[in-house]
Amino acid sequence: MNLPEPTILTRYQTYRTRRFLENDNKTRHWLPKWRTQKRRRALCVAVIAALLILLALSISSLFWKWVPLLLIPMTVVFIVVWTMLQTVSGRHSDAPVGALDEWEVQQRNEARSIGLTITQGLVMVAVFILIVLSSAVDNERLAYAGGTWTLIALTAGICSPAIILAWITPDPDSEDILTERAP
Repeated sequence: MNLPEPTILTRYQTYRTRRFLENDNKTRHWLPKWRTQKRRRALCVAVIAALLILLALSISSLFWKWVPLLLIPMTVVFIVVWTMLQTVSGRHSDAPVGALDEWEVQQRNEARSIGLTITQGLVMVAVFILIVLSSAVDNERLAYAGGTWTLIALTAGICSPAIILAWITPDPDSEDILTERAP
């Protein structure tokens, strides 16, 4: 029986799955005390708060020239909290199909669908506001502010599947944790 040669897409998915599983093996024991549902939810709130603060700063950049300097440290805070959330939630929102079971794939796909809706809605709002303001206001900082609004909207949409999955995933069973630690 002749099997069809793997296409570039199947080879890439195999590569992606292998890399994901290798990275998961490296990071699955990082931040063990942050892997409870309560702490994951705290990280979700922190990510959302960081995005809201970034949005407030970007709106403020319309009025004050020095505000963009505050975006830099807040972006660093966001990246740290976002990386922590991704680490403790196992990056299931980014995982290839081959690394997840059927239930996890279904949950991931549902979260991604919601994330796409959030992305589309927030970017439409940001672009609509930018269009309206550009025709009504003459402000030299409007392009920068509008660009950051759109970037924050995209980032919020990108983060939303991981936030949803981290929020709804229950704590692992204690038996699962014990079998993971065993060699």
